[in-house]
Amino acid sequence: MLSCAAMKTEKTVPVSMHTMDNVSLAVDQQQLKAAFAQFSQASAQLSGVYQALQQQVHQLTQELALANGELQHELMAKEALSQKLSQLLTALPAGVVTLDQDDRIEQVNPAALRLLGEPLLGCRWWQIEQDRLCPAGVAGEWHFAAETTRVQRVYIESSISVVDQTRILLIHDISEAHAMREQNRRNQRLAAMGEMAAGLAHQLRTPLSTALLYAEHLSSEALSIQARQRFAVKTQERLQHLEQLICNMLQFVKGDSIPTHEVRLSALLSELQWMMTPQLQRADVRLTVTDNSNNVCLHANQDSLCSVLSSLLENALQVSVAGSRITLSCEATEDAVMLTVGDDGPGIEPAVVERLFDPFFTTRSEGTGLGLAIAHDVVRSMRGEIRVASVPGAGSRFTVCLPRKI
Repeated sequence: MLSCAAMKTEKTVPVSMHTMDNVSLAVDQQQLKAAFAQFSQASAQLSGVYQALQQQVHQLTQELALANGELQHELMAKEALSQKLSQLLTALPAGVVTLDQDDRIEQVNPAALRLLGEPLLGCRWWQIEQDRLCPAGVAGEWHFAAETTRVQRVYIESSISVVDQTRILLIHDISEAHAMREQNRRNQRLAAMGEMAAGLAHQLRTPLSTALLYAEHLSSEALSIQARQRFAVKTQERLQHLEQLICNMLQFVKGDSIPTHEVRLSALLSELQWMMTPQLQRADVRLTVTDNSNNVCLHANQDSLCSVLSSLLENALQVSVAGSRITLSCEATEDAVMLTVGDDGPGIEPAVVERLFDPFFTTRSEGTGLGLAIAHDVVRSMRGEIRVASVPGAGSRFTVCLPRKI
């Protein structure tokens, strides 16, 4: 019995081990499948990442090729620009000198060699200035210490490079420009002298003609002794006025200020009326004087102001016909004085009004074009102004406006 049981037991054990092996194998297969599935998934992910990387590499390769093409294009453009700049520096008539941080010349163009002479490269600029150039007394302008070149005068501009702090000098040959400038200055001085002479002649004409008229009266035998004395005094006063005008003109030329003093406006109007009487009688023109100055005084130069107003009265007389009238009026306010000369002449066109005070501008063949220009300058020196109101066919009004307090 024991033997049979033992035999049964021995047969059962192998079956049980076989089942366990089958179960273990099934488990291993499942794990292997799971591992393969994970491996496949990881491979798929890696493949996707690889493809994405390939796409990025391809895109970056294209972008790099495009960038390389642009860089090559820019490089070619810069090379072309460099060649153009080199040609420009070679052809530039102005000299170009480049200095390093030690003020040593490291680059020059042919024009710089022509202007400054050789040697230049490697030399220090201060040594070039000391040996070859002398200051001309004008900022930036130099002339040569010796006649080493045909150039007589140069203008040097300096600028500092923001990249490497080197200094660049631009040298211009201004020899011809300087000669023309000096010639222009001489011409201006001659023109100023001619203008001064013409202005002096214009200023002297009115009192001189008045003095001549008084002198003619003195030769009349029909005059009484008292009349002769009166005309002699008037002639002397006109000659003294001429002397004062000459003194004022010389002071104006020298740049000195014309002396001023208190001028009573009523006395000024009376003097103008008396001064213009001979010319008004000869032209058969009446002068109407309106004095609304309220007996006030003005701080000015009486001779200069009288000359300005007599010039305006002369102009009015020249456009007036026989039997017509000229007006002279004075208005005074708390701050200003207005002296107005009016006529009933043909008036002035607007285009002409704009140029009335330009020197040498005149509409009369016998005029000098300086009367109103000088009057304008004199009034402006008194901090005043001359206003013009004119209507073609209806006469003109010239108003001298002066401040009461200068």
